[in-house]
Amino acid sequence: MFDFINNWVQNPWLMVICLVAGFASLVKGADWLIDGASALAKRWGVSSLVIGLTVVAFGTSMPEFVVNIISATEHNSELAITNILGSNAINIFVILGLAAVIRPITSEKQSRKVDIPMACIASLLVLFFACYTKPEALNWQIILQPREWHMIFEGFHLVDGDDKINYIDGIILLVFFVGYMYYLFRHAKENTDENEDFEPMSLEKALRFITFGLICLTIGGELIVKSSTQMAHDLGISDAIIGLTVVALGTSLPELATTCMAAAKKNSDLALGNCIGSCIFNVFFVLGVTSCITPLSTYKGLTYDAIFAASAPILVLIAVLDDKKKSIARWEGAVLLFVYFAYLTYRLITL
Repeated sequence: MFDFINNWVQNPWLMVICLVAGFASLVKGADWLIDGASALAKRWGVSSLVIGLTVVAFGTSMPEFVVNIISATEHNSELAITNILGSNAINIFVILGLAAVIRPITSEKQSRKVDIPMACIASLLVLFFACYTKPEALNWQIILQPREWHMIFEGFHLVDGDDKINYIDGIILLVFFVGYMYYLFRHAKENTDENEDFEPMSLEKALRFITFGLICLTIGGELIVKSSTQMAHDLGISDAIIGLTVVALGTSLPELATTCMAAAKKNSDLALGNCIGSCIFNVFFVLGVTSCITPLSTYKGLTYDAIFAASAPILVLIAVLDDKKKSIARWEGAVLLFVYFAYLTYRLITL
């Protein structure tokens, strides 16, 4: 996809231009996407939270999806896994943390009861798959025999690059994804917003905003990832560092632009829904599809990355439940940012 970008980034001057153009495309795309999605939410009586968890989250997860599909077809498992773990960590620790610093992020009851816990489940599933070596004798016949279930848990250990996240894991993730989407759309029908004073944007214009917004986000993400990755390779940086930093940050830039703009526009539902929804989409959908395409080999240090990524939604859940206003305060956002950069420093030193 966008093969012509590969030729552009070979030239140092065009590489810089691609990077700048990518940022500009992301910012404008995020602005269009928020306006269009918010207009649809109000026009159809659907809450901004649900729109953030579906339309916006899926759109801003497209860069992760594109990178992972390419990585899967090229059998680059390390890049595919670190892209998801790194992106999810950045989504919450950096993006949601920065948005909270800009303006405290309030949460709805649905977020606290369903969405954030679902993000916790998604992260814990990745951690489980990462720490679980399937016994050679394990098959569907054993799974259907309750007396043999003890064999399922005999392979649980800290991985060291000797196992795979395979198609069975991918199918499990996709089943969770389908179930979660079913819940969201059912919830959207049962819960609507009343906007008596709202002057609706035309349906055509709203869809046009969303379409061009998603296109700009995808192209912007591609431009930044390709140019940044080329820069990293020119400097002799390893794939592990690229996956956890450059690629993860590059594919998370749409979430960064969208969430920060939503926070600045006082749309906390969209900001929180976008970050949490993107984490859920990244694991259940993107990683699920990727591992169904090809088994993803684990790597040394995956356990620590998975634990760190899993801790992100758990910390958010603790923050909103512990606060009387059910919000993420500015100081809590600053703590999230500090934790991320502390861990990043540790990983860069130990890689």
